[in-house]
Amino acid sequence: MTGQDTTAPTQQAPGRRDALTDVPGLRVGHARVAGDGALSGTTVVLAPEGGAVAAVDVRGGGPGTRETDALDPRNLVERIDAVVLTGGSAFGLDAASGVMAWLEEQGRGVRVGPDPAQVVPVVPAACLFDLGRGGDWRARPDATTGRAAVEDAARTEPGAAVTEGCVGAGTGAVAGQLKGGVGTASVLLPSGITVAALAVVNAAGSVLDPRTGVLYGEYGGAEPAVAPAPEIHETAQRRLAQARDADTRPPLNTTLAVVATDAALGRAQAQKLAGTAHDGLARAIRPVHLLTDGDTVFALSTGGRTLDPANPIALNDLLAAGAEAVTRAIVKAVRAATGVNGRGGGGTYPAYGDLYGAPQPPDSAPDGGDRDADSPSA
Repeated sequence: MTGQDTTAPTQQAPGRRDALTDVPGLRVGHARVAGDGALSGTTVVLAPEGGAVAAVDVRGGGPGTRETDALDPRNLVERIDAVVLTGGSAFGLDAASGVMAWLEEQGRGVRVGPDPAQVVPVVPAACLFDLGRGGDWRARPDATTGRAAVEDAARTEPGAAVTEGCVGAGTGAVAGQLKGGVGTASVLLPSGITVAALAVVNAAGSVLDPRTGVLYGEYGGAEPAVAPAPEIHETAQRRLAQARDADTRPPLNTTLAVVATDAALGRAQAQKLAGTAHDGLARAIRPVHLLTDGDTVFALSTGGRTLDPANPIALNDLLAAGAEAVTRAIVKAVRAATGVNGRGGGGTYPAYGDLYGAPQPPDSAPDGGDRDADSPSA
């Protein structure tokens, strides 16, 4: 045994970038659908050469996915080379075709013939609903968008920072009535193992406590959650109510995530990691996993480090860290997002920062006494 108490949550230090790319070999790329009426895009997580062990756990009642059955531990495919997260609802799953074509050109995939070029890349994908949010119902990702996203990932340096906010699959994402987006976070365990997550927040539920204005995912964090000043919160709630009243469309949303580690996991262990990572969604979004959500979490293991063979429950540390990383990735996504104001008839979605300003240090007065004059209530 390691002697570490794995029954209680612990706050762990983030990795160097506090991003998915803290897991060595993983790269992230984004692409956006072009056009004035477009508010959608695609994000690709590219595995290192040789691929990664992968798993998936789907808990939303309205998922849109591709190649997820291939990740069942009972089935053939051992490793995959990329994961696609995309807007455009089921139409957007076509983005995976562009990633598949690019991988084939690199000779990456499941070899199915005597020629090394005879490969079939297995590209698991999941989509979120953002149709019409830019005004044009038909503006959605396709194979060209997927190719652009994987090429963007391939151009990045190892360990590069990951762009957050309204990029890639998060371009048209919303969370309740707030603007959503892409966020990423990592945890560096005392063992030296890294666990990291990337989330695309597009939830039917809310990320915001209506009583206080605090993001749900900030409760129980490393620092005490600081409630915004009451007058700021009241103004924010009025603006959100106005935006909600003006939006007649049903909440057809989805939150997607990739949780990854450099620990060497088997496929069943990766499956467990994907499942427990959903706890991070439940901490940061309320309610979650509804019939109108397609909440999906992929897990990746690049296998650079081994778990302690003397500790039969060493995986527990990774499971706890995965949920923590997903929670923080969701918070970072919402904080990095920028608002959309009635663009092309696609709805008004203010950003958290538009309503509440930048996060305050823990010792700031909760009554807003230390806030700048240009805060949203000024």
